[in-house]
Formats: sequence, structure tokens, C-alpha cells
Amino acid sequence: MITLERRYVLAAAICLFASVGSGNAGNTYGVPPPNVDAYLDTLVRSYPDWIEHHDSEYLILKSGLKFPISDYRTDKSFEELIEHPDIDDMFYVPYPFGTTPKQPAKNYDPGRVRFGPLFQAMYGDCKKNEVVSKLRTIDWLSAHGGEHVVVTTVNGIDKALTAVSRELDKLPIDYIRFLKPTAGTYNCRNIAGSNVRSMHAYGAAIDINSKYSDYWRWSSSGSDPIWKNQIPIEIVRIFEKHGFIWGGYWYHFDTMHFEYRPELFLSDNHSQ
Repeated sequence: MITLERRYVLAAAICLFASVGSGNAGNTYGVPPPNVDAYLDTLVRSYPDWIEHHDSEYLILKSGLKFPISDYRTDKSFEELIEHPDIDDMFYVPYPFGTTPKQPAKNYDPGRVRFGPLFQAMYGDCKKNEVVSKLRTIDWLSAHGGEHVVVTTVNGIDKALTAVSRELDKLPIDYIRFLKPTAGTYNCRNIAGSNVRSMHAYGAAIDINSKYSDYWRWSSSGSDPIWKNQIPIEIVRIFEKHGFIWGGYWYHFDTMHFEYRPELFLSDNHSQ
């Protein structure tokens, strides 16, 4: 059996050969990151109620379900990366926790790549009415006359978002306008322009006030969006502290969007 390390070295070599041979260097995806084992370990730790462990080939759930870590594809277009990822594709670029927000590199979208079968196994299929029974209504910014939002109880997301709300409530009043009214939590839908289920469909995401948000599909620059952001970094850091990533770090930016993805925070650059 080929070892995990040798498999990834082989995959990288194949991708390099294909890129050089086609003249399309940098336009294909699928080579696992060099620290993929660290990410897989973090993935297991992030969802202890669901994931048992991983070996060199599979991610094994406590239910006995097994997902291949790699599909051995190293020649994916960006669209294929989004639509048909394997597990290690989720870590194709690192989430830049702690860095100053700025214009990302082209197609640098940490967290937008999601291996759907794993998330569906945990949260359920909203089309089959498997998500609604796990939802809970929580208070949002109650100290500032806030509202009620609905999120899943799976993986303790309701508790994590409650903790986020309590910390946001302590920010100076000038920050509150960015946070309410919210623009949505649970919504059984796909990501706009794709066949991929949104994290909102699992009750695992929240959009804050759209009035102060920027979204790449609203950009007049079209397929090559020029990054914009109005959201204060202090808000972002509070969400990140509790395991939520921010869509403002994406090339295809969505600055109102936060989703629960603790597996993207390696232990050496983030602590909850």
C-alpha cells in the first residue's frame, strides 16, 4: 500500500508535470497541502461527536461510514474544486487567521471548498427535513435590543454563536450597526450559482447586516472582483475565537458571512 506521504508527493509531481505540459501552471487544483496530516488531525478533533479517526486513505466516522481522503485528481479547474472536492481539497489554501484583511490572490477562498457528504452526515439533509429538528432559537445581541436567530445544535453551534453574541454585545455601540439586523441563518438552499449546498442549509452559518456588507456577485468587476470590506476586524476576531471563519478573506468575498468551520484553524495559529 502506498503511504500517505508518498501518495501526496506523487500527486504533486503529477500536477507539476500536467501544468508544465499544458502551459496552464497555477490554473489547476487538487494537490494536497504539505501539512495535510495536521489538517486531518484538526478535522478529527473539531467534530469529536462524529469523526472517529483517519488513516492514510480514509476519514472514518463513528457511524462506520468511511470517506476517501483523496480522489487523486490534481488537475481540477476552480469550478471543479468547488463543485466536486475531496476531503483534502478543503485545505487547498490556509485560512489566514490573524492577518490584516486585503485583496486576496485569485481564487484564494479558504473555506468555500466543502466536502458535502461529511457535512450532510453531521447536520442532515435539509431537503429531507433532517435539519429542522436540530435547530434552536437563540438571542442575538440582546443587550442592544437584538433579535432571535435560528441555528443548529449539532457540534454545539448554538452555544458557540451564543458566546459570540455575548462578546459582540460588549463592543462599543459604533460596532452594533454592522451586526443587526442579521441577513439570515438557516436557509435550505445551494450556494448562489452552484449545485453545492450552502452552510446556511445546515444551520451552521450567519450573515450579519447586509447594509454594511460587500459581496463579489454585487461587484461591477464581474468574474475578477475587486475586494471591498467595511466590517471591523474586531468583529471578525470574536467570531474566529469561537470557530467561525469569515467570508471577507475570500477572493470571491462575502463580508457579511460567517460559518462554523473549526477544522480550518490549525492548533499552532488559533486557540479557542
